[in-house]
Amino acid sequence: MLTIRYFAAARAARGQSSEQVDYAGSLGGLVAALGTTYTDRTAGGMTLAQVFERCSFLLNGARVDLDAQLGPGDRLDVLPPFAGG
Repeated sequence: MLTIRYFAAARAARGQSSEQVDYAGSLGGLVAALGTTYTDRTAGGMTLAQVFERCSFLLNGARVDLDAQLGPGDRLDVLPPFAGG
């Protein structure tokens, strides 16, 4: 299982702070699948897909791009931009 942890606006848009999914493939494929599955949640008026467009992703603690490959045992952190200084 792949563990996904959502932070800030991503957590609000998904409606939970984490989940485990049975997924192996690219990060881009996962983002597309989740973005089209969870369309009813909003964070500041945005859908999950819209929040994903602004996010950074950490795979097992390292920043990755959408072509990164995900698999069982991985941890993915979904990090929208944070405000503050």
